[in-house]
Amino acid sequence: METAFEDIIAANKDRIYRMCRAYATEATDADDIFQEVLLQIWKALPSFRQQSALSTWVYRICMNVCIRQQYNNKKAKKHLTTLDERFVAVVPAPDQNDRQQKIDQLHACIRKLPETERAIMALFLEDMSYREIGQITGLTENHIAVKVKRIKGKLFNCLK
Repeated sequence: METAFEDIIAANKDRIYRMCRAYATEATDADDIFQEVLLQIWKALPSFRQQSALSTWVYRICMNVCIRQQYNNKKAKKHLTTLDERFVAVVPAPDQNDRQQKIDQLHACIRKLPETERAIMALFLEDMSYREIGQITGLTENHIAVKVKRIKGKLFNCLK
């Protein structure tokens, strides 16, 4: 089991960390969430039934931990931030300070999204297909496509 766990982590650690970072306000918070995800994967590994792809199973665990952490932070009156710099690339920035300002603006816009939309966008920014996002969230592929289009519209309007 230890070897299987190490293989899973080696293959998915960057994706897991990006998802954790999407739900964390600080890098240290992302580290804490990442550790919790690893712990939950270790605990759940014996019960993995191979009814879905291993990556889908890992993403489900990661999303559940992130959402639970978000809920716990809301109870503690903290604000969470979601971000992927690739999304900011559509808004050209002439210098680094302006780029950072755009990233901060995107942080603020994504924080305004409802939990489900934030989760969908985090998975979308991980270059997951609508089908994969649907498997993780339990929504249909068509529903995901519509949601992504609407979320993009909200973010673009917010960034203006």
